Amino acid sequence: MTDTDPDIIIRIAAKGDGITADGRHAALTAPGDRLLADGTTIAGPHRVAPPCVHFPTCGGCELQHVNELSLADFITGRVVGALAGQGVVAQTVLPPHISPPMTRRRASLRAARAGKTITIGFAEAGSHTLIDLQMCDVLDPRLFALLAPLRGLLRLILPDKRAAHVRMSLIDQGVDLLLEGVKVEGLAADEGLGDFARTHGLARLTIDEGDGPQTRWEPEAATVTFGGVPVAFPPFSFLQATPDGEAALVAMVRDAMPETGAVADLFCGLGTFALALGAGRPVYAAEGARDVVLALKLAGQRAQRRMVADHRDLFRRPLTPEELNRFAAVVIDPPRAGAREQVMQLAQSNVPVIAYVSCNPASFARDAVHLLAGGYRLDQVRPVGQFRWSTHVEMVGIFRR
Repeated sequence: MTDTDPDIIIRIAAKGDGITADGRHAALTAPGDRLLADGTTIAGPHRVAPPCVHFPTCGGCELQHVNELSLADFITGRVVGALAGQGVVAQTVLPPHISPPMTRRRASLRAARAGKTITIGFAEAGSHTLIDLQMCDVLDPRLFALLAPLRGLLRLILPDKRAAHVRMSLIDQGVDLLLEGVKVEGLAADEGLGDFARTHGLARLTIDEGDGPQTRWEPEAATVTFGGVPVAFPPFSFLQATPDGEAALVAMVRDAMPETGAVADLFCGLGTFALALGAGRPVYAAEGARDVVLALKLAGQRAQRRMVADHRDLFRRPLTPEELNRFAAVVIDPPRAGAREQVMQLAQSNVPVIAYVSCNPASFARDAVHLLAGGYRLDQVRPVGQFRWSTHVEMVGIFRR
């Protein structure tokens, strides 16, 4: 067997299927598997037994059948392949960080009711059919532990033949639970909410019946802490998927920062990077979501940080080169589509260091082309696999002049 053997799976494609040396695709195959003429496969050395009984039906994971080496190769390959597709070469590609099992601290599930039966889980791949989760090797056990009792609560507040969203986050005080699409009618339903929150020690319980979120339980203010500073947490706000993944991203960004000088954090969210980097230096933080940037501003004031939190739409009003040139470094963490408008301004600036955090290697690569054309070099990239066993890959790239 060699890498040129046309029947051998040589790598995993972006959507999770295996590819043979002669270009054939086969689902649920691992590098080293042999693809036979009838479409069946002979397992190779990189195939492993999936840990979850719901795999591969559940759409939450695509790659539980590959070993750790192949998973790492896939995560790195997603980043390197996206860069190569745009003609971008990183001077150094660091080993990937991969989150361990059962560390996901944020999840959005679906719930559905048919008679007395409540189903909670992820949808099947390519389908709207829900998998009723009986186990999950991805979710933090504190989140998964709520699913069984939630089935009982939803019998009180989810109308028959209706669906709801179950959104959970682990924050400083415990589990923050947001239920959308439910209907709270009558004393039994109302009391059931309070009993559920107390019994399971929720940090907060929020209900959205279709006219906006209403907090029903919050014994103390819900917060999430970055850089030692607690920040008010709007229900199901954005968090990095795992604590270790967040730590890996922050460490990469922090190591790239110059020792002194003001830093800008663009698309700052609740302050993951602004607060982690700003203990001893001035920070400008910009974000388009009003409730999020207000929470960060108040947190920075309470902690007496030298931080300006600016409510600013960076797509419509990106920072100009003149504004950017005041900073010793810029951190940018845009949505999946990237940040072309802001990147075009950065490419014309004199900022010495840009740390670009991305949840989409393809949009990162497209933006990188503009930075390189503006005179930057891509010094380092690090792939990050917070969404273990999925095809979703994140990364950090460090650009320098």
